[in-house]
Amino acid sequence: MATLVLDNGAYTAKIGYSQEKVSVIPNCQFRSKTSRLKTFTANQLDEIKDPSGLFYILPFQKGYLVNWDVQRKVWDHLFGKEMFKVEFADTSVVITEPYFNFTSIQESMNEILFEEYQFQSALRINAGSLSAHHYFHTKPSELCCLVVDSGFSFTHISPYCRSKKMKEGISRINVGGKLLTNHLKEIISYRQLHVMDETHVINQVKEDVCYVSQQFYKDMEIAQMKGEENAVMRDYVLPDFSSIKKGFCKPREEMVYNGKYKTGEQILRLANERFVVPEILFQPSDIGIQEMGIPEAIVHSIQSLPEEMQPHLYQNIILTGGNTLFPGFRERLEAELRSLVPAHLPVSVLLPANPICYSWEGGKLLAHSPDYDEMVVTREDYEENGHCICEEKFDI
Repeated sequence: MATLVLDNGAYTAKIGYSQEKVSVIPNCQFRSKTSRLKTFTANQLDEIKDPSGLFYILPFQKGYLVNWDVQRKVWDHLFGKEMFKVEFADTSVVITEPYFNFTSIQESMNEILFEEYQFQSALRINAGSLSAHHYFHTKPSELCCLVVDSGFSFTHISPYCRSKKMKEGISRINVGGKLLTNHLKEIISYRQLHVMDETHVINQVKEDVCYVSQQFYKDMEIAQMKGEENAVMRDYVLPDFSSIKKGFCKPREEMVYNGKYKTGEQILRLANERFVVPEILFQPSDIGIQEMGIPEAIVHSIQSLPEEMQPHLYQNIILTGGNTLFPGFRERLEAELRSLVPAHLPVSVLLPANPICYSWEGGKLLAHSPDYDEMVVTREDYEENGHCICEEKFDI
């Protein structure tokens, strides 16, 4: 029987059969300024000629799946003919959901998977549990690990011991990629150019130019210098969607410090924005969010667990989710943890080659594991026992 693994994130869905490669697809619908009446779904984004002023219709709000109409349309598209051609009656599905998900959302998901799509069997699981499974698979001698998943809506910190999640140690910080993009939009709109409607473009700017500072105050001093001495400053060429399809950073040797560019390109000049925006992950209080940053939250999470587990957790910290791709993220996190953790405990932070698909790969491994059949709920089980069988089996 085929197994479809779907890491259903709030920004992208990572999907693929367990024998094949993963596809990363936007988990939302879009409307564009130019074609207001037409709605584009998931990877149809590529068909939009002019993605300026792109309007996102998201199934997730604040990290929870609330808009089922949009989610169904995205799933219909993914499962349909042009994408994965799913034969529901012969397919088992592994699907992720957030920690401490609401019962009403879980029940809706059971109904849609079993009653509407009629999958043969299903497993609902947290993305962090799949990441932990992946890690223990690659390092079978390790007892514990700590998954730091910094995604679109939240950053979750989840300790695992022998593949079992330690619920009392799970922490959540209400800072994710969406907040960072919105903050960057506000800064640029205030300082240079009104971009509050340009989520798509500014998200690209964030991914292309932002980085995590290793010495925040020193970088702040450099960012205030004039001309070529300002090593932080970058000029970003915005797309016009006719000749420039995708924005890019001007090479430093081509930057003009005084005067204008002759080419007529639209330029954003970015200095301290480049590191101030990702800094929110480490210091949410900078913009008035009264919460711990990631390093403090990790220490808080580990200290809430038995003492004998703590050294193992500090030594096996895995980073997943899109925000961990900011240059300097891993180094800064390791350095801050080092200063917070007792000197005799070793600290090790691992950034996988592809942190966005790490949990999907874990789902792929799980689908091939001998215990998989014990973990799923079959459609027969569901038809006989309803939601309670899912509650028993899925330890969410």
